[in-house]
Amino acid sequence: MESSELRERKAFVKMTKNSVKDMKEHLAKPHAVPPVTEDAQCRQMLLRGNGPSRPMDKYMHLENEIESSNQQFLDDTHAQQQLMVDGQDDQLHLISGSVGVLKNMSQQIGTELDEQSVMLDDFAHEMDTTDSKMDNVMKKMAKVLHMSNDRRQWCAIGVLLVIMFIVILLFFVIH
Repeated sequence: MESSELRERKAFVKMTKNSVKDMKEHLAKPHAVPPVTEDAQCRQMLLRGNGPSRPMDKYMHLENEIESSNQQFLDDTHAQQQLMVDGQDDQLHLISGSVGVLKNMSQQIGTELDEQSVMLDDFAHEMDTTDSKMDNVMKKMAKVLHMSNDRRQWCAIGVLLVIMFIVILLFFVIH
């Protein structure tokens, strides 16, 4: 190995380290634009010096493979993310439909509860009316029961029985 080739390789390693450092900084700051000129210089340093176009083709093939691999990775990642977004959209549509159904059901339940509230109010009013009527009947029944214990009532019954007995006797005698 010649000293000039060794210097070129050392320079290439140094440039590559700088390039890797710049890439790391670029990844840390996603909004920053990567320095294109250093990358191009690294490639030229690597490809310069060995004469015919054969080494250039070799490195170009390597570079194309790396770019193709990176592009494939990016495409796969993008496709996976798109599938996830599509799946989430489908799930959101299903959730939206379920929420709509629940909304309709809750509105129907609210309407039924309002109707039942009116019916219960009517029923309570009728119960109050019936309760007051039952109180009046119970008071009258208590009066009747109280009168049955009274002597006057027994006397009236006895007098009526005697009158009825006389009427029956007169009926048979006259006939």
